[in-house]
Amino acid sequence: MALDTIAVTGGSGLIGSSIIANANDAGYRTANLDHVRPSGESNADKYVETDVLDSGDVYGALAHVDADAVIHMGTIRTPLNHPGAETFASNAMTSYHVLEAASALGLEAACLASSINALGFNFQDVPPEIEYLPVDEAHPTTPRDPYALGKRVTEEIADGFGRLSGEPETIATVRFPYVGATDSLRDRYAETDRSLPALREGWNPDGPSDDLFAYIHVDDAARLAVRTVEAEFEGHETFWASAADTSTNVPTEELIEEFHPGAEIRRPFSGHESLVTTEKATELLGWEPVHSWRDI
Repeated sequence: MALDTIAVTGGSGLIGSSIIANANDAGYRTANLDHVRPSGESNADKYVETDVLDSGDVYGALAHVDADAVIHMGTIRTPLNHPGAETFASNAMTSYHVLEAASALGLEAACLASSINALGFNFQDVPPEIEYLPVDEAHPTTPRDPYALGKRVTEEIADGFGRLSGEPETIATVRFPYVGATDSLRDRYAETDRSLPALREGWNPDGPSDDLFAYIHVDDAARLAVRTVEAEFEGHETFWASAADTSTNVPTEELIEEFHPGAEIRRPFSGHESLVTTEKATELLGWEPVHSWRDI
């Protein structure tokens, strides 16, 4: 696939700006499509003020920058300060607008931000039932809150566009867990108590939980997003993004025994190995995570 220009919606945000930097380093021209100007000097070759909730705005922006691929990160990152309908629209409708414009303009590839919450974590009244471990892309999803529903619907929208015979030929959705830069991973994990007693104290079996203790460094997340639009698979594929280890100091086998005793164990775990497998991203994209909070 011969790409020249990669457009990134939400390019002023944490993940979006990291994606732009990664794409720049790989030799691509980049465009930041965002309704918020980046703080300081933009690292994109071009900035276009864009309202991704407006389908015409999205079409016009992608046409204006002559994009070959689009990576859509311009959604509400957390629904805690937004009404349910606004949260759902931010995920589902903006994803439709991006894929509709990408199809009409003949873009070669698209990547959309899904979330670990597509399974049904964090913002709903009960956590998902984990049927087996490690969790992969085929694991059942049980979303029930506006944020989780929007992310799951995003994946279904991508499925639909992936069944079309035209462009984009390659569509990816990426399920991100908590994404953090080095400083935030230090504050969240390295400088807090991540022992089993501390985890037990914060664990709520009848409500939001710790997202399978999964996380990813923003640089690894950015590399994965760029790899999805460089790949040459056909149709839509969903990929898990995760660090290779958990966010705890507890051996993974002990985590499973404590928090997911009813799950089917499909292969042995060692050390602090992640409960989420990213083998699909390795096999199809040649991507592997390289950062760990333990190295901070």
